[in-house]
Amino acid sequence: MTEHRPDPAHESDGSPTRPSRRGFLQGAAVAATALALAHDAPGAQRSAAAPARAPAALAPARPVSLNINGKPYALSLEPRVTLLDALREVLGLTGTKKGCDRGQCGACTVLVNGRRINSCLTLAIMHEGDAVTTIEGLARAHDGAVDRASLHPMQAAFLEHDAFQCGYCTPGQICSAVAVLEEARRGMPSTVTSPAALGNQGPVTLTEDEIRERMSGNLCRCGAYPNIVAAIRVVAAKPGNTV
Repeated sequence: MTEHRPDPAHESDGSPTRPSRRGFLQGAAVAATALALAHDAPGAQRSAAAPARAPAALAPARPVSLNINGKPYALSLEPRVTLLDALREVLGLTGTKKGCDRGQCGACTVLVNGRRINSCLTLAIMHEGDAVTTIEGLARAHDGAVDRASLHPMQAAFLEHDAFQCGYCTPGQICSAVAVLEEARRGMPSTVTSPAALGNQGPVTLTEDEIRERMSGNLCRCGAYPNIVAAIRVVAAKPGNTV
């Protein structure tokens, strides 16, 4: 005699059983796939409540005159082009790096009239008449070529002290370090400058704490900070090493 087994889809009274977890997930997957196929099918209609957005129209380009590394450039730029993109994409000065593109890492640091800025946070058209110095402009080129003897003292110190690993942040680190020397020479205090030195009109001594605080806006994901600090301290100890 064959054993009678109840239909698993029904209770003994004929009511449906609670669906299994596996069955529920399989059914949900099938429904989601069908919905996606229907949405992507040729001729599928977009909902009237969510019309497609047209891409934002570009503003007309305008003439922009920039002074980069001592050379004048006459450019035609869309007004929203950042200084960073003008340097890299238009002028081909790719030494300045694009890291976070939001002013958090310092890889794009350049000097404008001797002061360091994040070039990703400023527009190129804002710097007409300014003197912009990039990492390429720190070295003294001879006939278009740069050798070790032509390097800025800060560039040479970074090489001597292995103050980099992958090197991606190095251009921004060096430009920022050069500006730090000038800030200290002018007596500009930082948040760690001692109260006794605040009233002093002379230069600020660049101790290790001072350097770390002043360079805190430049991130090194490789962690070469001890060597970066050592390189800056060596250059700071030599008078006259500013831009």
